[in-house]
Amino acid sequence: MPRDPTPRLRAQSPRFGGLDTPDGYLFELTGGSLCLDLANTLDERLRERPRELLRDYKSACDWGLQAGALSPPEYRALVRRSKALPAEAEKALHRLRKGRETVFETFSAIARGKAVPAAALAALDVLIRTAASRRGLSGGTGPLAWEWRRSDTPDLDRPLWAAVLSAMDLVTSDTVRRVRQCEGAGCAWLFIDSSKNGSRRWCDMSVCGNRAKARRFRARSGALEALELTGPLQ
Repeated sequence: MPRDPTPRLRAQSPRFGGLDTPDGYLFELTGGSLCLDLANTLDERLRERPRELLRDYKSACDWGLQAGALSPPEYRALVRRSKALPAEAEKALHRLRKGRETVFETFSAIARGKAVPAAALAALDVLIRTAASRRGLSGGTGPLAWEWRRSDTPDLDRPLWAAVLSAMDLVTSDTVRRVRQCEGAGCAWLFIDSSKNGSRRWCDMSVCGNRAKARRFRARSGALEALELTGPLQ
């Protein structure tokens, strides 16, 4: 019987941008919000060749499990359904990636102090309305709670809906003022700046922060070397 990879994939989020493992990709989840972690699944997005981390529908499920968008039973059910309906799973993956770009455009604009593009705002509004329709209130004698509507078949778009509802909560909260975009060259990962003075610049100091420090060091070293070769200015 094949080994269940679920426990390993639920391991603590790695640093350094993520990690390939035999069981699947381990995502770095430093966005501080589910929707921002989704936006960050297109790595190095400002470079000529961005790195797609949602490589297939299984990768999307791996992300959903690790980020908290899916429970282990939901994860296993969606993986099984994707194998039974590969064409439908591919369409769901396309919708997830498209929704990710809507989320990125929205919060990137906010992070940069710009107006959210009208097309992104309209697309996000449609996504929110659709995601909200997938939930209903439930409860007995205790407090009422939102739950996903029950269905005989797993919804292949569940990871997308969870991220969209996260975006709905964040975009209308006070916390949205702390959304930042990484200043690392080519990066553009989004994150919530929880530092006391609101001065965080990097998605991960161990990645983009160290790269920036290395570039500054090389620039200073080059300037000193040039000065030694030419001699002091007269």
